[in-house]
Amino acid sequence: MIEVRVPDEQEGTKAVVRAWLKQIGDAVAENDPLVELETDKVTQEVSAPAAGVLAEIVLNTDAEAVPGALLARISTSAPAKAGVQEGKPVATSSVEAPSGAPGPGPAPGTGVETRLSPSVRRACLQHGIDPARIDGTGRNGRVTREDIDRAVASATVVSVGELATAHRQQLSRQGIPHDRMRLTIAENMVRAVTDQPHVTAVFEADFSAVAAHKAALAARGVKLSYTAYIVKAAAEAMAVAPAINGRWEKDGIAISATIDIGVGTALGEKGLVVPVVKDAGSLSLEQIGARLDDLTRRAREGKLERSDVSGGSFTISNHGVSGSLLAAPIILHQGQAAILGVGKLEKRVVVREIGGQDAILVRPMAYVTLTIDHRVVDGHQTNAWLTRFVEILESWPSA
Repeated sequence: MIEVRVPDEQEGTKAVVRAWLKQIGDAVAENDPLVELETDKVTQEVSAPAAGVLAEIVLNTDAEAVPGALLARISTSAPAKAGVQEGKPVATSSVEAPSGAPGPGPAPGTGVETRLSPSVRRACLQHGIDPARIDGTGRNGRVTREDIDRAVASATVVSVGELATAHRQQLSRQGIPHDRMRLTIAENMVRAVTDQPHVTAVFEADFSAVAAHKAALAARGVKLSYTAYIVKAAAEAMAVAPAINGRWEKDGIAISATIDIGVGTALGEKGLVVPVVKDAGSLSLEQIGARLDDLTRRAREGKLERSDVSGGSFTISNHGVSGSLLAAPIILHQGQAAILGVGKLEKRVVVREIGGQDAILVRPMAYVTLTIDHRVVDGHQTNAWLTRFVEILESWPSA
């Protein structure tokens, strides 16, 4: 008997079994996907460590999956159940579409795997999706739950008939049921505000210098987002208050050796993920911009690896991109001491002293907040960090 265990490394506060992709008695080949695990940040597949027959499932759907826990056992000698070829499951659809609806089979000659997990089947029925119209990103082209979620988010779903319409109408009357990611986010929110005393300071930043630099680079063909500048300024500001890049531990405050900045990335109705720009303190502005572009693209395509969302020492929530002027984000990661919030960039009237005289000017302004774990840092460090952060943005050199 070969044991299948939860990977020792996982990103997120807790993992649960989302769906089994094989059932007891199914033959599996080495590296065949067996089960989907989900945390509040990523969904990952656990593959078979050896060929054989799935003999026992230890952790059922929705069970908590701690690192190293036993998931299942594979027999290398037991016979496969009927309808399954040794080492190669027969590709059969698990979704019954209404009469007249397009079937979920693969296109002729593609050899795409069409066995669907229970969570994929439920999602297809819930949203009225024909899985045959979805380009699967799983192994051998298998449609995963992440593929369905992306299709729903981008409104590229295909109705499978009156059953789907009736189901959506029922949901509209009853409300939206919680999915696993939403439940996990809720649990983390409650834990965060319970375990960590939050305090928020508010500053205002003038983005005139950044806007001028950004425009000059764009004229030369280098396109950067404002977030790249924010990440760079945040990394440099750590020099005046290193504890902002630290964390609370029972025997003291630990300061991270590198500045690894997570950037909240919205996934529509599915919540958000926080990909991490590793060692941002050693990167140039252009390098940060390239990393952000890559991480953001893969986050929205559901293609982030565990390493992409792990190891953050500080987080930025650029909530202004969705229109918010002011917010105080919650520190979700227990291994961090602070989170920066950046509001909507908009033109506002400000008073500046020019030549010894007050002048009324119109400048691109944004509110910035730093929410801290008050066990780790105090108001003096918080304000020192924000002062330096704003100073860097407002004195950005010409391109």
